[in-house]
Formats: sequence, C-alpha cells, structure tokens
Amino acid sequence: MYRVEFSKSANRQYQKLDALIRQMLEDYIDKNLNGTDNPRQFGKALKGTLHKLWRYEVGKYRLICNIEDEVLRILVVKVGHRREVYRN
Repeated sequence: MYRVEFSKSANRQYQKLDALIRQMLEDYIDKNLNGTDNPRQFGKALKGTLHKLWRYEVGKYRLICNIEDEVLRILVVKVGHRREVYRN
C-alpha cells in the first residue's frame, strides 16, 4: 500500500496555500492516494521533459508526483494552481 510524502520544496509550496485549498488537497490525498494499491488509476502521466512524473487534479490545483514503486511511496514534488505548476 502506497503512502504520500512531500518533498521539502513541495511542503513549502503547500504551506503557502490558503487553508481551504490545503484542506481540499488533504481530503483528496486521504480519500484516494494514501493506502491505495494502484496510484496510477487516479492520475495521469506527464509528457515531455516531465515524463517520469504523474499529476493529480484537485479542482484547479495540481499535485505533481513521482511514484516510487520500490518503496511504495508517492512523493509530491510540486503543488500549485494549474496555470503555474508546470512552469520551471
């Protein structure tokens, strides 16, 4: 069963979000990702230079994650609004 963890930079981005947005993201993570056997069923693989990462849509916000099958971990590497999250 997979567990969700945040990278340091993703955690900083997460903490800057509004409390309602953070709650919405927490609810999504608890309901869909923590404890799942197949995290790929909820997300979509990215393309291009980000081809190793997956995105999860939560309203207008995105969780950009690296799925680590060896350790059963979903590492959130970026969190943000859809218009900003894909920028370098």
